[in-house]
Amino acid sequence: MKAKILQALRETDGYVSGQQLCEQFHVSRTAVWKAINQLREMGYEIDSVSNKGYCIRSAPDVLNKNELLSLRKTAWIGTQVECFDVIGSTNTTAMQMAEEGAPHGTLVVADRQDSGKGRRGRSWEMPAGVAIAMSIVIKPEELQPQNAPMLTLVSALAVVRGIEQQTGIRTEIKWPNDIVIGGKKVCGMLTEMSTQIDYINHIVVGIGINVHNEQFPEELSDRATSLYLESGTHVNRAALVEAVCESFEYYYDIFMRTQDLSGLQEEYNSKMVNMGRQVRILDPKGEYEGIALGITEHGELLTETPEGVRRVDSGEVSVRGIYGYV
Repeated sequence: MKAKILQALRETDGYVSGQQLCEQFHVSRTAVWKAINQLREMGYEIDSVSNKGYCIRSAPDVLNKNELLSLRKTAWIGTQVECFDVIGSTNTTAMQMAEEGAPHGTLVVADRQDSGKGRRGRSWEMPAGVAIAMSIVIKPEELQPQNAPMLTLVSALAVVRGIEQQTGIRTEIKWPNDIVIGGKKVCGMLTEMSTQIDYINHIVVGIGINVHNEQFPEELSDRATSLYLESGTHVNRAALVEAVCESFEYYYDIFMRTQDLSGLQEEYNSKMVNMGRQVRILDPKGEYEGIALGITEHGELLTETPEGVRRVDSGEVSVRGIYGYV
C-alpha cells in the first residue's frame, strides 16, 4: 500500500487528491491518511492541502522494499524484491533464494553487509547507510554456459550508465568489471553461477557501490573513492539502484540477441580506463606487460606486446605505477 501511494505521488506533477488515491487503490480515506502519516514518520516530506490533496517534496535515503518498488520502472528486474537491514552477503542470499525457486529478476538489496565477497575470495564489508550492496538473480533459458561470463562486462556497462545518469560524473571501467572514477575504485562486482553440463540453473550478479563514504582506511585511500567524495553531494541510493537495474535490462537485451558483446564492444571500449595504455597482466603462467587495445566480442582483453597481440581471458590487469588505482 505505501509503495503504491509513493509511486502515485511520484508519477504526478503536483498534488494527488485523497479521493483519487482511494479510488485507485480501493481503500478508505482513513487508510490513505494512515499510510501518508506512516510515510512521514519514515522521513518522507509530504505536503497536504485541503481540496488539493498530497504532494511529495523529498524522500529519505533508505533502501527498503517500499522505496524500491515505488521507483520501479523495470520490465523484469524487481519482480521480487528482498531488502535487509543487515546481511552477510547479498550474493550468498540471492544464490540460496535462486536454488529455492526465486524467479528470474529477483533483486536482493542490503543497507549493511558484513561478509561480502569479492573476486578471488577477497572479503568486502559495508557499514550501514553509506553504500549499495545489491544482487540480481538471472535465470536465462537460452543462454549457453560458456557465454555467461560475459555478463560481468554487461554489468559493468550498466553500473557506469546508472552512475552517470544519477550524478553526471564521468565513470570508467577497469577490465573486466571494476568501476573507477578519477583513477580510484568506486564499485566492484562478482558474478556467480550454478550450471549443469549444458544448462544454466541460475546466475547471480552482485554489485557493490561506494556512495556516501566520506573517508577510507589509510591503506585504501589512494585506491578507493565514493560518489560523495567525487561529487560533493549525496546521491539517493534507491534511485541509483533503480537506474542500474534499468541500465542492466537495456544492455542485457542487446547481449542476449547475439550472446556475445558484438553489440556492446564499441561502447565498452570507449569506457575502458586503460584503453591504449600500458597494463600489467598477472597471469598464473607469468606476468607480462602490454598496451591495452580493447576487448573482443567475447570479452577478452587484447594487449599488444613485443611478441604480438595477446588475448587475456583470465588473470588480472594491474595498472600499478600508472594510475592511483591498482
